[in-house]
Amino acid sequence: MKKGVQTAICCPCGNEKILALGLCATCYTLKRQDAEYFGGLREQVLERDGHACRVCGDPDPGVHHREPGKSVLHLMIALCAGCHAKVHRTKVVLTEFPPLLLILWREQHPQGHEQTYLDFNVLSPPAQRVPLNFEPAQKD
Repeated sequence: MKKGVQTAICCPCGNEKILALGLCATCYTLKRQDAEYFGGLREQVLERDGHACRVCGDPDPGVHHREPGKSVLHLMIALCAGCHAKVHRTKVVLTEFPPLLLILWREQHPQGHEQTYLDFNVLSPPAQRVPLNFEPAQKD
């Protein structure tokens, strides 16, 4: 029998079904993906950003690469699924985006178009009324 070998009773997340390395299937997959897709920096990014979306504050963010495929800490940011989808899937900005989201969108779409938001509720002085003359001209 091996001495000094300790086995995990449950995963750090609380799941009792251990797959490998003392982790459940979900945590093991996240750890493997972190190493493969985020260069092992995923947790550092989330910790730095307070485990919240940097745009809207959603408490369940993912990690966005500001330069696709480049896993460098200062080029990664925590974004929720909604904000991440706006950055990647929005082709033309039709509504007002928060400033940070607009910066991230422009990084992904340098040739993209941004429609200016027009506020039609602005109060302005009424235009001068010009009487319209629909009566036929009078003959002398």
